[in-house]
Amino acid sequence: MTHISTINPATETIIAQYDLMGKDTAFEKIEAAHTAFKTWKLKSHADRAPYLRDIAAALRDNSAELAQLMTDETGKLLRDGATEVELCAQIFEYTAEHGPDHLADEERTHSGGDKRGIVTYAPIGVIYSIQPWNFPIYQPARVLAANLMAGNAVILKHAEICTGSGLMLQDICREAGLPEGLFEVVIIDHDTSDEVIAHDKIRAVTMTGSDAAGRTIGETATKHLKKTVLELGSNDAYLVLEDADVELAVKTCVQGRLYNNGQTCVSAKRFVVTDAVYDAFVTAFVDQMKSIKMGDPTEDDTQLGPLSSQDQFDTIEKQVKDSLKNGATLLCGGNPDDRKGAYYPATVLGDCKPGAPAYDDEIFGPVASIIKAKDDEDAMRIANDSRYGLGGGIFTKDEDKAIRLARDHFDTGMVRINSFGAADPNMPFGGVKNSGFGREHGGFGMMEFVNAKAIYLP
Repeated sequence: MTHISTINPATETIIAQYDLMGKDTAFEKIEAAHTAFKTWKLKSHADRAPYLRDIAAALRDNSAELAQLMTDETGKLLRDGATEVELCAQIFEYTAEHGPDHLADEERTHSGGDKRGIVTYAPIGVIYSIQPWNFPIYQPARVLAANLMAGNAVILKHAEICTGSGLMLQDICREAGLPEGLFEVVIIDHDTSDEVIAHDKIRAVTMTGSDAAGRTIGETATKHLKKTVLELGSNDAYLVLEDADVELAVKTCVQGRLYNNGQTCVSAKRFVVTDAVYDAFVTAFVDQMKSIKMGDPTEDDTQLGPLSSQDQFDTIEKQVKDSLKNGATLLCGGNPDDRKGAYYPATVLGDCKPGAPAYDDEIFGPVASIIKAKDDEDAMRIANDSRYGLGGGIFTKDEDKAIRLARDHFDTGMVRINSFGAADPNMPFGGVKNSGFGREHGGFGMMEFVNAKAIYLP
């Protein structure tokens, strides 16, 4: 294969074709990034901040074009694309405002407090960023903002299906005045990607994707002694406890399952419902999922667009069929129309048990898994009965109880209480177990790829 094509999942038409880069071209971009880094690292954090603010402004100026391209490439609802661009602008602004304080030198003492020391957070070089298609601008932008502030350069390998979005982000950054080389996009295959990881001027690797892909990339990076941050998949559990506000829970859980056409790592995916409210929740939840309007992602009244590709459609279809074979019950959806485009309807599976993909795995589409729990304690047990641990949620009228469960018992990186959301610039983002390791946002992302250097003074 010498080129790749991007395809509109709603219309099945080819958007563009791109030539794959060979190893030599990819390595030239790494060398250019390293050259740019050598100058960039000498700037103060305060001097880097205006570049990030200029990128934020440029993102807003290009919001309509970016949103349209993301919709064309991935089927994302057009209004969600505009929201994504705004979130990215806020991330660059947050990083510009708070980065200098987060990364400032720290004065310390040593030798029993008799002597002075300094801890400085020095940039390390070129960071290799491997990103997925579900948030074509947000995924690379959150890595880019943090590492530019830290003083690093970034090489992006984006998912093939949103190649155009990655290149547009690169163009916007350059037009905003970011020095050449600090952010480079490579269009390469997996074999060349492994050689990029091994390159001596690549100092670290950050990747978002499935746990299977994370395991492979993490192994390759570790072989070459490169630090990694891995933000992987999940099958996030949302608990509906005995004293939950059922109406609020139903409304929020529908939103949480269908946001971004159900293709979000922190989507609400497993709904663990206590026996006391099970019938009321399931009846209302299924009714709302049945009423969802699926259609053209550019239309204002569309609630559910297509999946990102035919491959994604085929994967979801197989996972649902396998779950039904393993004892799950189809409560709605699950039978796609014979229509053009990768459209999969809002689907609810009941009676989900271990052994079924709907219980064990991540279904990256508009498919909800409902699991009955005996009581609150059983619900918490089921929520943690997963190889994943990225996000989750709790619905209860007792906030103190929710905080206690979230803090002391929920084995996951993020917990939403009586709400749903994807990410916030001021809060850490990341998971545990097979959902990966490392954190982004909230200042934590800026600290992942720096050298905490100890300077001893007499």
